[in-house]
Amino acid sequence: MNTVETHEILIKDVEVTDESIIAHLTDGRTISVPLVWSWRLAEATPEQRANFEIIGDGEGVHWPDIDEDISAEGMLYGSPAPRPRKRPKEPLLIAG
Repeated sequence: MNTVETHEILIKDVEVTDESIIAHLTDGRTISVPLVWSWRLAEATPEQRANFEIIGDGEGVHWPDIDEDISAEGMLYGSPAPRPRKRPKEPLLIAG
């Protein structure tokens, strides 16, 4: 008989340094990604980085001051958050 175990990846605490986003998981592991993976956190103040809430029973973290969300699964398997694309400026039409 085969038994399949599933382990949820849940965050119990998080810290943001000048270089990394570090998540402490409920199973005792610690995972981290470079701070630049989240351009919003990279541009945030230390106070904004420190103001977070664990969401979804530990499935992710939300920073309300900068409207950023990061999931534990995204940190393990994901990719960096893309910056919004700037729209090209439309040419200025001058009536003549």
